[in-house]
Amino acid sequence: MTSLAIASPNDDDPTPVEDLLITDFGAGLSDLGWYVVNDGVMGGLSEGGFELRPGELLFTGKTNTNGGGFSSIRTMPVALNLSDFEGIRLKILGDGRRYTWQLTTNAMWRGRPVSFWAEFDTRDEEWDIIDIPFSRFEPRFRGRVLDGPALDPGRITGLGLMINDGKDGAFAASLASVGAYATQVPSSR
Repeated sequence: MTSLAIASPNDDDPTPVEDLLITDFGAGLSDLGWYVVNDGVMGGLSEGGFELRPGELLFTGKTNTNGGGFSSIRTMPVALNLSDFEGIRLKILGDGRRYTWQLTTNAMWRGRPVSFWAEFDTRDEEWDIIDIPFSRFEPRFRGRVLDGPALDPGRITGLGLMINDGKDGAFAASLASVGAYATQVPSSR
């Protein structure tokens, strides 16, 4: 498990928490061990993969809704305490399609791991900064929306990017950075 050190201010420090860069796909930050999960795990026909380039991760492929209809890339297990932050910030060059950012924690549903999903739109061939508040993430199991548990940003164990927009065809998204953003001073501990 990759552990990323995140400095937290002490109780006497009134300085607001600064945004956190988790990765910019450069040489200076931890390799998060990205890997592919396509809908072939459930008999689908979608194809997808990624290429790490200096300063970006290019996620490309082709979705096929005759089956699962999704392609995703995910990190190996990480240990992230983002409890002092408001949400995830992505810098992404899109293709006009809708994508999903995934977070995993140690949360379980009926003894199975839960993932948390938040969808976002991209513009065709335009760079965007996408802020996704933690409050927008829905708990899911194999795509099914659950009533709970709630996302605990202090216990994040994985990150992922998925396309599951119900459309057939080619997709391409270039991720330049992943971070966490803060908008207020953290609470006392």
